[in-house]
Formats: sequence, C-alpha cells, structure tokens
Amino acid sequence: MSSKANERTAEGTASTALDALGDECARIILVATSEKPRTAKELTERTDSSSATVYRRISDLIESDLVEECIRFEEDGSHTTAYEATIDHLTVRIDADGICVSPVAEDE
Repeated sequence: MSSKANERTAEGTASTALDALGDECARIILVATSEKPRTAKELTERTDSSSATVYRRISDLIESDLVEECIRFEEDGSHTTAYEATIDHLTVRIDADGICVSPVAEDE
C-alpha cells in the first residue's frame, strides 16, 4: 500500500474510498485489477463503459489508494501502463468518532 494512505486523515480516506466504491464501474475495475494488472483498454472492455469514464474511475481509485499504476511487460518486449489493486479488503468502522475506512493489503 502506498505511503499516501498513511498521510491522509481517516475522514478523508473514508470519504474518498466510499465515494469511489459507490460507483458500479469503479467496483468492476477494482475487482478486475485485484485478479491481475489490467490496461485501461482491458478495463474499458470489461466494464462496457467509455474510455473517458474508465479513466475517471481509475483516477478516483488511485486518489483513494485502492488502485495504483504499474508497468506491464509483454512477451514481445513491449510495455504498457496497467493498473492493479493495492488492497485485499477494506475494514469499515463506525463509532462516535465517525466512519473509518482502513484498506488492507494482501501482504499485511
């Protein structure tokens, strides 16, 4: 998980993560990128959305520290930008202090 997640306030993280996950396209992207890194083109095909919508959702997920950009190397030696999930699951806690969303990476 990126260090940005640690720098954000719990309230800010909760708000951006929950906002991002409120969108069906974003949820499809998060599930697809948890399987393996995917390109924007692959995600556009998978979500049946426009490429502009997919790029906006990817941006929202990156801002929420749920997805990160990576480089995917192809067998022919070329490389492309891909996206992969940075979390395995989220914990949502609601108490007198508000809502706290804690992303948990696979290796934690």
